[in-house]
Amino acid sequence: MHLFPVYPLFDIDIVKGRGCHVWDAEGQEYLDLYGGHAVISIGHCHPHYVERVGRQLQTLGFYSNSVINRLQEELAERLGRLSGYPDFQLFLINSGAEANENALKLASFVTGRRRVLAAQKAFHGRTSLAVEATDNPRIVAPINDAGHVTFLPLNNLAAFEAELAKGDVAAVIVECIQGVGGIRMATADFLQGLRRACDAHGALLVCDEIQCGYGRSGRFFAHQHLGVRPDIVTCAKGIANGFPMGAVLIAPHIEASYGMLGTTFGGNHLACAAALAVLDVMEDEQLVENAARVGDFLLSELKKWQTENPHITDVRGCGLMIGVEFDEPIKAFRQRLVKEQHVFTGAASTNILRLLPPLSLSMDEAAEAIRRLKANV
Repeated sequence: MHLFPVYPLFDIDIVKGRGCHVWDAEGQEYLDLYGGHAVISIGHCHPHYVERVGRQLQTLGFYSNSVINRLQEELAERLGRLSGYPDFQLFLINSGAEANENALKLASFVTGRRRVLAAQKAFHGRTSLAVEATDNPRIVAPINDAGHVTFLPLNNLAAFEAELAKGDVAAVIVECIQGVGGIRMATADFLQGLRRACDAHGALLVCDEIQCGYGRSGRFFAHQHLGVRPDIVTCAKGIANGFPMGAVLIAPHIEASYGMLGTTFGGNHLACAAALAVLDVMEDEQLVENAARVGDFLLSELKKWQTENPHITDVRGCGLMIGVEFDEPIKAFRQRLVKEQHVFTGAASTNILRLLPPLSLSMDEAAEAIRRLKANV
């Protein structure tokens, strides 16, 4: 048996991590500006995270959701307080795709409708309805293309209002900062108008915070920069620093009933211990504030680089979610970054460099990142 190919692979065997750095089997250090798809929020192998997850494993790793799990209750209280949504309900699952799948399913239950509006260039996951709401025909199988989703341009409020006025929309799902879509940001006018239009026409507003949330933007959630309160918020990636976990935050006006949603592994004891350790570190080390501060520095320095490099056409982002757009493909540039400068980065489309480092990235590490990026030209 061999592995089913999923991604093109760098020929590197990463065996160790600490903070914002990883090492390969040969002992070479790399600066991690990607965090494994924005998953590593508090840094690799944070001592408190390792201790708390290890301690939990010594007592109970798993039991099903048929019994009380006090760790889930603690997580709901802590997450509600730190995120600014203490009155919301929490449903725990295992991934971002599951979070969006359940959010859209819930919206359909609540409204009795089956249509969804999503933004062009959106990425919401690879499962049934989540992938149908992803604007990438290459990953949507015929069985998933069921006609539920209409794609409209991000920030074109009039287009969304026109579709909502038809009265058959269950939910609008939007990433306030599109990740795979190229670090493209929703505007305050758009999102606030969308909130009003959803209210007027009986649709639910779902904010997909799987990549842009959990402190990455310099606020706990990216939509909090824009002055709205969604009906549903979805989370994953940084929520448990690498342990598989996802979450759906559900407004109090949405009534639950037994059997509406369910999960086997979601919110298990180990996952909750990991998620609580993340919140401990985020609060103690003020990582949301750090993401805002270090992100501002990175954006400023990258924009200075733009004035020096004629191939850079735009630099955009918020907090530690940054895109650098080039006028040419960046595949060779990223390969040189890994092989010669020992830096991991991501990409969006063929020409946008995507930076998603751990929220613990220091000013010194950010300055080193700029030095290595410039040296790669």
